[in-house]
Amino acid sequence: MTQVAAESVVPGTERTNPPAYDVDKVRADFPILSREVHGKPLVFLDSGASAQKPRAVIKAISDVYENEYANIHRGVHYLSVRATELYDEAREKVRAYLNAAKASEIVFTRNTTEAINLVASSFTGQRLKEGDEILLTELEHHANIVPWQLVAERAGAVVKPAPVDGDGIIDLAAFEKLLTPRTRMVAFTHTSNVLGIITPAKEMIKLAHDKGIPVLIDGAQSAVHLNVDVQDLDCDFFTFTGHKLYGPSGIGVLYGKAELLESMPPYQGGGDMIEYVTFEKTTFAKPPERFEAGTPHIAGAIGLGAAIDYVNGLGRDAVAAHEHDLLQYATAQISELPGIKLFGTKGEKASIVSFLHDDVHPHDVGTILDQAGIAVRVGHHCAQPLMDRFGITGTVRASIGLYNTRDEIDKLVESLDHVKEIFG
Repeated sequence: MTQVAAESVVPGTERTNPPAYDVDKVRADFPILSREVHGKPLVFLDSGASAQKPRAVIKAISDVYENEYANIHRGVHYLSVRATELYDEAREKVRAYLNAAKASEIVFTRNTTEAINLVASSFTGQRLKEGDEILLTELEHHANIVPWQLVAERAGAVVKPAPVDGDGIIDLAAFEKLLTPRTRMVAFTHTSNVLGIITPAKEMIKLAHDKGIPVLIDGAQSAVHLNVDVQDLDCDFFTFTGHKLYGPSGIGVLYGKAELLESMPPYQGGGDMIEYVTFEKTTFAKPPERFEAGTPHIAGAIGLGAAIDYVNGLGRDAVAAHEHDLLQYATAQISELPGIKLFGTKGEKASIVSFLHDDVHPHDVGTILDQAGIAVRVGHHCAQPLMDRFGITGTVRASIGLYNTRDEIDKLVESLDHVKEIFG
């Protein structure tokens, strides 16, 4: 997928969508988009928190429970075998989506948060000792901060953040300088959930690997907007979550290089992650089953596979072109509004626009927009250290998905003008 630098944005007047992308047809695939909120047509600009679901995903989940549900891996009857086939097919779809080398490198989790906790506990935690360091960045979501703090506290290690500049761009020189002989792990976001800034992941991974340091990438946002290739990135771990990728909630993904997953002890114990159990000793299954204790979210994994099929069917490059057309348009239109400050407007970006009204609290802005039927996210976006870096408590965030339109951006801008009228 192609990304667009926000600093190249110019005001546009065209109303056409990228060739071969029929957004009206896409919107018809999402039942919730036809509803009204407070008597106004729903304008959903909160996909960065959780995206809406197309009928194909809803149907896939419904079909599992109506026609093909049984527990997996342990049954010999038809329904168990069929459910196992669908679950394993979903894993293969994720493998292909990330271009992982093999399906056994794909572990299903509940979400990105659990995937990061798994790596922090099972991989990094067993390697840490007092005085060691874990390097993050100031861009991180709490899900990529707190798990590392927990394992660091237990070992007497230290979590350090690499700085960003006033535009939210990673300071690569400072990042490299913070890679020391004591650094045991590097973990950072591929795409900021607050700013949409795309980090120079490949360069950062190489800098860490040159010093023998493993790297985890938080791909909760990037897996939605970018054409992720984990082999090309050469990351050691990559995580994302289904509910942001137009799939169900409660299902996430951990990619890990095969040799690293093989070296890791189980994160949880229970059924299906074992080879043999006695009261004296248990031997464990190979990855990925080793990390999928108990009955998994079977329908969730199958639903995620359906979401991947849906996005691939639209064409990932076509989706990216549509989203970045809207990013350019929204950035240009909002930047012309008096009293509005945009954050993260430089560098390579995904389709997230974060801003503040000079005189109005973000929660008040969000409430007024809601009355107009417009759903945005307000607050610190689970990234309080980044808010502290900018000296603010929160922002208003409009996150654009594959079903949004320029007309919806116009409604957002019109409603922001209305905020100014209300508060003067």
